[in-house]
Amino acid sequence: MNELWLAMRYLLDQARGRAKAALRGDLEAGALTIEWIVIAVSVAAAAGIAYGLFQASINREAAKLP
Repeated sequence: MNELWLAMRYLLDQARGRAKAALRGDLEAGALTIEWIVIAVSVAAAAGIAYGLFQASINREAAKLP
């Protein structure tokens, strides 16, 4: 398991836990706001894009090795 997957999984688990708490009516524990949803989606998207770019660059440079 790589670090990117671990980080994304953590963010998703946190968002899921907060959503469940908010749906139960426990607003203090949930504290789910639109800002947190936007931040989580933005971080996940940026991590996915960075992973793709880095993986492609590493593979391209590794192909040049003898």
